[in-house]
Amino acid sequence: MFSIFGAIVGYSIYRFPGAIAGYFLGSFIDQYNSKKRNIGGQKDIFRDLFDQQRGKTVNPADFEINLLSLASFVIKADGKVSQSELDFVRRYFVQAYGKERANATFKIFNDVIKKSDISAKGIASVIRSKTRYESRLQILHFLFSIANADGTVTTSEVDMISQIAGFLSIQSADFHSIKAMFFKNPDRAYKILEIDKTATVAEIKKAYRTMVKKYHPDKLVDMDEVYKKGAEQKFREVQESYESLQKERGF
Repeated sequence: MFSIFGAIVGYSIYRFPGAIAGYFLGSFIDQYNSKKRNIGGQKDIFRDLFDQQRGKTVNPADFEINLLSLASFVIKADGKVSQSELDFVRRYFVQAYGKERANATFKIFNDVIKKSDISAKGIASVIRSKTRYESRLQILHFLFSIANADGTVTTSEVDMISQIAGFLSIQSADFHSIKAMFFKNPDRAYKILEIDKTATVAEIKKAYRTMVKKYHPDKLVDMDEVYKKGAEQKFREVQESYESLQKERGF
């Protein structure tokens, strides 16, 4: 992939500014080549993730770089760079994209971690414009998973993820639902189902049906296995929350 290759070459010559210039030059070549190729029936793992806008070719590398950049904000949020969080992100990328491609992308990740002049709002805005809402919910879950990799989700990490969620136009109820999956609070089941503790049994059942539709893995059927596993995890959390309320309320 010329975009990744260009970023690596540019980084080796002019560090981060060179990586950015090389990346965009490589992206131009990738897009030109993609117009000449006949893709056939093979689905790209990002075919469902990115909106295929008329007349535009979407480059999966765009998403990888931007996702790593968002991850860097969460990793740095508590004022330290946790090795367990870095390892989590690396494992995630290896599982999603393969070792060779993940390693190529990570060659510039250390410099991204050190940068202070990149904009979370700008990066999130790009992702928001090219992804479906269900995919953005999965990104939010991924960011919380990074924060939780060292065993504790700190207040500063929650605040950073909350800012990113706002930039991604994630609804407040969905943010708090996903957040609740990473905290063991007494009202956890209610928060995951996005209802109040005063909800009636009928309201609980209705909320459960709504959440099942929202988080059902079938919505991400065309995405890669890592994303589907994340969706399945959220789906299990919804089911377990509903079952706990069934026991609590006796219905």
